Amino acid sequence: MRDRFYATTDELVDADERIAVVLADIGTGRLRGAERSHSDRVINVGIREQLMIGVASGLALTGFRPIVHSYAPFAVERPFEMLKIDLGHNDVGAIVVSVGASYDAAVYGRTHETPEDVALLSALPGWRIYVPGHPAEVDHLLRAAARTDERVYLRLSDQSNQLARPITPGRLHVERRGRDATVIATGPLLDTTLEATADMDVTVLYMTTARPFDAETLRASLSGDLVVLVEPYLAGTSTADVATALADIPHRIAALGVPNVEHRKYGTWQEHNAAHGLDARGIRARVMRALSPTR
Repeated sequence: MRDRFYATTDELVDADERIAVVLADIGTGRLRGAERSHSDRVINVGIREQLMIGVASGLALTGFRPIVHSYAPFAVERPFEMLKIDLGHNDVGAIVVSVGASYDAAVYGRTHETPEDVALLSALPGWRIYVPGHPAEVDHLLRAAARTDERVYLRLSDQSNQLARPITPGRLHVERRGRDATVIATGPLLDTTLEATADMDVTVLYMTTARPFDAETLRASLSGDLVVLVEPYLAGTSTADVATALADIPHRIAALGVPNVEHRKYGTWQEHNAAHGLDARGIRARVMRALSPTR
């Protein structure tokens, strides 16, 4: 996903003079065409993530469409006040593109783990949050974001589905229909969720736009009274959105995701997924337990 982001951004900078890129050391040297041909629109502020967002705000106020990029904790948590004030309160847009997901870079410790990022940005008004599950979806969602002036968060991860889906920004994609429950699989967890539920009679919806939440498709596709959320970040991040969408319909929610605990473990994303029950075995066990009251 990260390689596709750099390639697409290179093309966007070359094709659209409104596009500017602001970096805080991470990603320097990866936008070779843009850095060579449009150095005035590729700005590295050094290890100053708050300044990265402030510069992006200034560029947006003067008519540019800024893309900012870093690891998730440095793009969301460290400059959170600037996201809130410099972009949000000034009502200007930027595309914030993160790498590292919840724990792709856990080898570096807690400073590089960010399962809280989507929940944090969801607390701010006016953000569109994209969670692609394949490099081709990164390209599609980034280009869609570049055509707007919205505040957009694009969350990249090392984990990826084998195939891209024909997604539409802002909409849930109906992957499979069933009768017993509705499972919402987010971004790179789609393949794992499909493996976990292969022999279950459930509807599977694929979510690549976490905000705004697509209540319309959920209501139109609802199967049974159980909704299972499978999210690659903090467990329960989208629970309130599901509850609001189904406020007039009796339902149950099972929220699968990264638990809200202090993370002190190193390891690969595969090891962390297994530890948090976000591998196929863990997802299957949780879905089976959630279904059991109806069987």
